[in-house]
Amino acid sequence: MTNVIEAEHLGKHYRSAWALRECTLAIPAGHVAALVGPNGAGKTTLLNLAVGLAAPSAGAVTVLGGRPAGSRAALDGIAFVAQDTPVYKNLPAADLLHLTRNLNRHFDMGYARERLGELGIPLKRKAGKLSGGQQAQLALTLALGRRPRLLVLDEPLANLDPVARHDFMATVMTAVAADGVSVLLSSHVLAELERVADYLILLSRGQVQMAGKAGDLLASHRMVGLEELALSYLRETSEVAK
Repeated sequence: MTNVIEAEHLGKHYRSAWALRECTLAIPAGHVAALVGPNGAGKTTLLNLAVGLAAPSAGAVTVLGGRPAGSRAALDGIAFVAQDTPVYKNLPAADLLHLTRNLNRHFDMGYARERLGELGIPLKRKAGKLSGGQQAQLALTLALGRRPRLLVLDEPLANLDPVARHDFMATVMTAVAADGVSVLLSSHVLAELERVADYLILLSRGQVQMAGKAGDLLASHRMVGLEELALSYLRETSEVAK
């Protein structure tokens, strides 16, 4: 099976410290992979390296079956929604659709317009006038309109209420089921991850501590759920660090 992300001895150094070090992992296609770890663990750094927003200080990372991260071939198949689901708040939704289409080689305008209509998001309303949940759905629509093979989400649920979280993840799971999109999702909302994730990567102190199919990890650790496994393992690694 093709791996959507492969990293070997991957590292990123900022000033006097390593944000990520000796990261080696392979995430197979066809999964909703949850990236879990405490603040400062290196989650955002790993995602930025994978989508080409940062260059490695050590090692290498490839995506979508061996394409160099950040290359044109890689970018055509990846969509990224950064923290706080950023959009240009002074632009109407319709203008954001046209801007995204003009900045990308592939964009399904019909799909995007239809989806915003189903969500009741007015095309003429400025993004800054939308609710937090609507802004998140707009950012997700812009990403999915590119028809990616890999969708990367960095803490998209952090500022959403429970209903908006559920609706956001329902959209993601629809894309997984309908279009075969692979997902890499970083979030602190472990209960929400447990509902959707079938692959788990645990980061702590800038290094991968555990990675694999969630079912296999739960079986081997005799845990009753993904949240319990993540919290237990992160507690163990923090105690070792002390």
